[in-house]
Amino acid sequence: MFASAHAARLTVGWLTMFVVGTDLFVVSPLLPLIAADHQISPAQAGFGVAMFALTYMISAPLLGHLADRIGRRQMLTGCLLGFATANLLTAGAGDFAWLLAARMAAGAAAAGVSPSLYALVSGLAPADRRATWLALVVSGLLVSLALGAPLGGLAGAAFGWPRIFTALADLSLLLIWANRRVWPEDCPGNGAAPPQAALPMALLIGRLAPMVAWSTALYGVYIYLGAGLAASGFSTKEIAVIILFYGCGAIGGVLAGGRMVDRIGAKPTSGIGLAGLCTCLLLIEIAIDTGMLAALAVGAASAAAQLFFPAQQTSLANDFPAHRATVLAWNNSALFLGITLGSLVGGQAIAHGGFAANLRISAAIAITGWMINHLVRPDPASSRAEAIDLR
Repeated sequence: MFASAHAARLTVGWLTMFVVGTDLFVVSPLLPLIAADHQISPAQAGFGVAMFALTYMISAPLLGHLADRIGRRQMLTGCLLGFATANLLTAGAGDFAWLLAARMAAGAAAAGVSPSLYALVSGLAPADRRATWLALVVSGLLVSLALGAPLGGLAGAAFGWPRIFTALADLSLLLIWANRRVWPEDCPGNGAAPPQAALPMALLIGRLAPMVAWSTALYGVYIYLGAGLAASGFSTKEIAVIILFYGCGAIGGVLAGGRMVDRIGAKPTSGIGLAGLCTCLLLIEIAIDTGMLAALAVGAASAAAQLFFPAQQTSLANDFPAHRATVLAWNNSALFLGITLGSLVGGQAIAHGGFAANLRISAAIAITGWMINHLVRPDPASSRAEAIDLR
């Protein structure tokens, strides 16, 4: 009975993250269609992605705090309803201004879904399986990048882009019912009771610094990966294969990272992930220069990088048990901040030194993140004491 309940929760959690991720990532292949319908340039249409991400980054900490106050299941299902409504508004937007407003609403709703779900998963997982459970749910987000977005792009070309957002709204409504079925009623054990102590923000900011460095290094390369490979002489087909390796590496890395955290701990796993990312970024430069094994080097970098993510989530969930939704929301905001910084740093690096400079600078940022991670992340014994003090 317990095994079936656990399987149902993980399945519904995975599907929820898959739908949220598809909503974010599918906009990219649909941009030409959206731009044509609204008679704007693809670059202007891309503001929809920026508005989604910016609103998510700003809204997540507030909604995470509310989830810890009013209940995580209640926040999850309420934000899924808002997410469905925002997607219906996206599909029916009569002009580009309304489309931007709808995407901002979708970003705000998604900001309440993910941290609440992560907090529910980490709160109900067995202590020795917490990272594995989180990694399984996060893999839904990564599969949406590798599978959901391309399929959504093909379906949008065949049936029209508004149909994609209508379908996402319908799936979100089904997931409201499913999440209400599988998660228990909000209670003091899963987040309905107000936390007893205030969240120590100075401590939390230090713990989030490695996440900012990690996402800056990773996405500073990923955002410009296609352009960098094209400038290095790779064909469109070769680039598609390399990006497929990236997606497969990410899925494998996050699942392996969850198992590693449960076996050897969050601090060693996160350190391995950051050091591995640094090393593999430098290997990508060598692979591109020699024209050999570029796909394997990119896949290895993606896999190594994703070891870090479940380690970061699990460490925060373990060390701030009374504030899980809040700290995991702040962690997501740190992720989006790093993505923004990565786009800026990567763009400047390419403008002044090409893709090779981008790889080197990102590797330096990753190893800086490793050093910060070593300083700010507590050892297991001190981490347990800190968690008791914060209850």
